[in-house]
Amino acid sequence: MDELELKENNTQEIVDTETPLDKNVRLMSPNQMLVRRFFRSKLSILGLIMVVGLFLFCFLGPVFYTQWGETQLDKSGKTEYATSVHTYTVDGVEYTIHQTTETHLIDNFLAEPSTVHPLGTDDQGYDVLARLMYGGRVSLLVSFMTVILMTIFGVIMGGLSGYFGGWVDNIIMRVCDVLMCLPGVPILLILSSAMDGWVALDLVEEEMRIYILMFFLTVISWSGTARLVRGQILSLREQEFMTAAEAMGYSTARKIFKHLIPNVMPQLIVQMSLSLGSMILYEATLSYLNMGIKAPYTAWGSMINIITTNQDILQNYPNVWVPAGVCIVIAVLGFNFVGDGLRDALDPKARR
Repeated sequence: MDELELKENNTQEIVDTETPLDKNVRLMSPNQMLVRRFFRSKLSILGLIMVVGLFLFCFLGPVFYTQWGETQLDKSGKTEYATSVHTYTVDGVEYTIHQTTETHLIDNFLAEPSTVHPLGTDDQGYDVLARLMYGGRVSLLVSFMTVILMTIFGVIMGGLSGYFGGWVDNIIMRVCDVLMCLPGVPILLILSSAMDGWVALDLVEEEMRIYILMFFLTVISWSGTARLVRGQILSLREQEFMTAAEAMGYSTARKIFKHLIPNVMPQLIVQMSLSLGSMILYEATLSYLNMGIKAPYTAWGSMINIITTNQDILQNYPNVWVPAGVCIVIAVLGFNFVGDGLRDALDPKARR
C-alpha cells in the first residue's frame, strides 16, 4: 500500500513539472490592469463613490421624492408676528407700549426643517431638498457637456495641427494664443448683460441662458486641450507604427483618428476628469453672480446667491444655502480624486 501511494505521488510530481508555466500564469488585459491599479487607491474609490452618489441623488432622487417639485411653491401659508415699541409722554410721565402685529402670508417661506420639508424652504417658499436635486442636474449636465465639447474641439484642432504641421500648425496655434489671452469672466459678464435684452425680446428662453454661456466658454477654452493633443501627436507621428500605417496607404483621417488619437486618450481622460471639477466651479460662479439659471429654475450656485440679497439668511438660515455648498465641494473633490486615480493608473512608471 505504501509503495502504491509513493508511485502515485511521484506520478503527480512528474505531471506538475511537465505542466507549462504559462498555464499557471493569469494573463490580464490592459483594461483589467488599469482597473486594478485604479481601485488600488483608496482616494480613487472614495472619489468614485462621491461622484456616483451625487448622480444618484440628483437624477434618481426626484423619482422617489415626489412631494415637492423644482418650481412648486408651498402655499400652505404662515403667520408672522412683528413687535413694535411706542413711547408716549403724558403729563411728564413716560409710557411704553409694546404692540404686536399678526400677519398672515400665503407662501410658507423660510420654514424650518421638518418632515414636510426635510431641509426647509427658501425665501420664496420653494423646497430646498427638491431644488438641490434639480439644481444638481443642471450643474452636472452643464459641466459634462462643456468638457465633452471642449475635448472634441481640442482633439480635432490639436490633431490637425500636430499631424500636418507647417502653416496649418501656425494658424491653429496662433488662434490658441489669441483665445488664451481673452478674459473669460468679463466677456461672460458682457454676454450675460446682452442676453437680458434677448430674453426680454423673447429671442432666448430664460432657462437656456446658462447653456449659452457655457457653450461660449467652451469656444474660448479648447486651446489647452488642443496644445496637449498637438504635443503628443508630434512625438507619436515619428513612431514605427505610423511608418507602417504610411506604408499601408491609409488615409490621413484614419491615421489621425484611428492610430494617433487613441494613443492620446489616456492623457485626455485624465484632463477631462480634472476639468469637470473646474467647470462645476465655473458654473457655480456664474450662477452665484446671477448670470446663470434664474428663478423659478435653479442651480447650486444660484442657491448660494441668496445670501447676497439677504444677510439674515446667511446668519440664521444655514439650511437654505449650506447644502448647495456641500454638494459643490463633494463634486469637485470627487472628480479630482477620480482624475488623480486615473493619472496614477495610466502612468506606466508608477509602482503602485
